[in-house]
Amino acid sequence: MTTITPYRSPVQQGRDGFGQLLRAEWTKFRTVRGWVIGMIVAVLVTAGLAVLLAKSTSPQCAAQTGNGQQHAVACGQPNYTVGPGGELVRDDFDFIRQPLVGSGSITVRVTSLATASGGPNGPQSVLVPWSKAGIIIKDGTSQGSAYAAILVTGGNGVRMQWNYTGDAPGVPGAVSAASPRWLRLTRDGDTVTGYDSADGARWTQVGSVTLAGLASTVQAGLLVTSPVRSVYSASLGSGSGISSPTVATAVFDQVGRTGRWPAGGWTQDVVGADDMGVATAAGRYHQVAGQFTVTGSGDIAPLIAGALNDGPNITVRDYLLGLFVGLIAMAVVATLFMTSEYRRGLIRSTLAASPNRGRVLAAKAIVIGAVAFVVGLAETAGAVLIGTRIAHSEGVNLYPEPWPTELRIIVGLAALFAVAAVFTLAVATIVRRSAAAIIIVIVTLVIPFVLSAPPGIPAGLNDWLLRVTPAAAFALQQPAPQYYQVAANYSTGSGYFPLAPWAGFAVLCGWTALAVILAASLLRKRDA
Repeated sequence: MTTITPYRSPVQQGRDGFGQLLRAEWTKFRTVRGWVIGMIVAVLVTAGLAVLLAKSTSPQCAAQTGNGQQHAVACGQPNYTVGPGGELVRDDFDFIRQPLVGSGSITVRVTSLATASGGPNGPQSVLVPWSKAGIIIKDGTSQGSAYAAILVTGGNGVRMQWNYTGDAPGVPGAVSAASPRWLRLTRDGDTVTGYDSADGARWTQVGSVTLAGLASTVQAGLLVTSPVRSVYSASLGSGSGISSPTVATAVFDQVGRTGRWPAGGWTQDVVGADDMGVATAAGRYHQVAGQFTVTGSGDIAPLIAGALNDGPNITVRDYLLGLFVGLIAMAVVATLFMTSEYRRGLIRSTLAASPNRGRVLAAKAIVIGAVAFVVGLAETAGAVLIGTRIAHSEGVNLYPEPWPTELRIIVGLAALFAVAAVFTLAVATIVRRSAAAIIIVIVTLVIPFVLSAPPGIPAGLNDWLLRVTPAAAFALQQPAPQYYQVAANYSTGSGYFPLAPWAGFAVLCGWTALAVILAASLLRKRDA
């Protein structure tokens, strides 16, 4: 009798590790040439669109040659004022000042802030909510220099503001003869502290800031400013804005000072007089028996980027429109990464090799998410770097972003690609149909953003769409902050979103987590 000894492999028996599963899914992806080529083409198309968009925003001015013929030449960029932090700012106001040497303080009572008749565009009947009147300590009279101020406003109570972007609230309510406000600024070295009071006896600290490198001698005194009043309107497919300068008048008394104030009298100055009506207000300063009446215009605040605002209307976001091509291409690939296995019956082999279906879904999600992140990083970095380089060489009036903002845009949008790919994979697992999955992703992720762009869409619908849908994640491309203390056109068309960048990204992550949980549950319950 012949005894047959079965073959025993020298390799110890054990289940495949998760690393092997990842490697298998990566092999599936990279061996499909159409998917790889599609990702490469998406990167190249995005970069090409960035070039076209940058070229299309280049300004052209007509210049005459010697024979009288005109040709196009690049326009020079406007002269913007730069603040202490490198941001673009507006620094235009009426200033009644004296020099302050070293440490000291200035105190004043404000009894009135009202609209001034006979402004640049005729009588003004509305006091702008961000009209300001108060006291300021400023590092000279040059535009863009560091400052701290404590102010009453037309509709936002007392505010302490500093270096154009800083803002802190004080006593609320409007100022009047029956309800005056006492204001105080104290300087101690580089530190300036602001106080307010409703009665001149009980004082409350509003804020304290350090103005690095503040000169030994600074300019301090009274200021009045009243910004442009803008009215925005929208119709289907178009939008417009009407802006007009405003003028405000404030009444001060009970001016008190401590420290060294060498000047014998007050000097009237108009900082940055420009076309906002500041020059019209020049000379409107009266001092009678300790009472100061000052009329002013302009603003002391950051410039706001985007359409219908006072800053540059071209931002780096304008060069990122090509990302939608890459995003849609990624959605198609992420969908096929799952549905192609169902269509060809390969999902049975995959699940037979790795019966833990949750691990299969996790491996696919990691692979497609990593691929999407790399592709998104290449697309975003290419669009930003190429677009801004061409814009600078062509003399485009481009809003300058600090490097942390550009880094957030590049890395954040790459993360958006990754999470969106995982979201698409989960949707494809749920519906098992390529066309249905792609349509669902486009409707939930892309269409809400597209619908929010036309000015004809109501603002309330804009906010709703970009708060609750996955499209909220596009807030990651917002190039400039919104400032509470500046009234402006903060619409999506101007590059602003109702949620902060990372808060919007969290909405997409939430939708993705729900989709993955549902996909994992259905994958376990349904037949392959």
